[in-house]
Amino acid sequence: MAVSDVTARIAQIESQLAMLAPATTAGSSAAFASQLDAVGRVTTTAGLSSSGGVTGADVVASARKYLGVPYVWGGTDPQKGLDCSGLVQRAFADLGIDLPRVSYQQAAAGTQVDGGLANAQPGDVLAFGSPVHHVAIYLGNNQMIEAPRPGLDVRITDVYETPTHIRRFTGVEAVGGTTATGRVGAVTGGTGGAVSGVPYADLFNRAGATYGVDPSLLAAVARQESGFRATAVSPAGARGLMQLMPATAQGLGVTDSFDPAQSVDGAARLLRDLLDRFGRVDLALAGYNAGPGAVLRYDGVPPYPETQNYVRSILSMVRSAA
Repeated sequence: MAVSDVTARIAQIESQLAMLAPATTAGSSAAFASQLDAVGRVTTTAGLSSSGGVTGADVVASARKYLGVPYVWGGTDPQKGLDCSGLVQRAFADLGIDLPRVSYQQAAAGTQVDGGLANAQPGDVLAFGSPVHHVAIYLGNNQMIEAPRPGLDVRITDVYETPTHIRRFTGVEAVGGTTATGRVGAVTGGTGGAVSGVPYADLFNRAGATYGVDPSLLAAVARQESGFRATAVSPAGARGLMQLMPATAQGLGVTDSFDPAQSVDGAARLLRDLLDRFGRVDLALAGYNAGPGAVLRYDGVPPYPETQNYVRSILSMVRSAA
């Protein structure tokens, strides 16, 4: 095992121990030790036995521990903040089940539940949008627990949008390090919605997997914005493959918009932020084209012909790639 692998494993165990720390007190080493089943395996507050199967009630109890944790984009550490897929991943990780990191990958893992919410059970993962932009854990009775968006904490709310995917992971043996692959149906093979046959496909796939943005959406934006030309400059001054304005690039930490890798990475982070902010792909695209202020001002896609054509064109390309 490489030194980096050992270091990563130590960090993982330390993070698990940190999660248990608030429930213990100084001098209660025996109580604390009883919470540890083995190295790398933690008995959860749901009282789950390592020899039993994960139930929907276990998942719900695990997720409820994080109520009130602030939303942080890209967050996976409950002590700092969680985003939507970070919450879902953490809730299952505490039960010994490894889920993919980002929302669209989680929406392809586990077992598909057909028939909509009528057939959903507590503990199922609800995914929203096409491409998927949000995930939550179903509580039953048309309620879910989610990490919604910046400015809001992890909360319980009504299911306010029709899920496009419902995935089930219950019934899996709760052993530390268990993955969702093979035990509960098909899981994504790497990046899930990977693109191929287009320029810079590797960059789109890598950024999509990192930030939870459909690679086909990134590719469609690049085609629309620059025709896949890394040296493109618009009359307004937007630059590079993803046509980032200089101020936007600076805010994203992109030092060279003509570098395709930086351009795609910055655009993926920007789209992820817009998706989290507006909750819909069409509004995120409108914000990318016209600015988020215009979307807020018109409470939807602005009535600018350029922006409306831009959104329609990209969505059409994404649907064609599906």
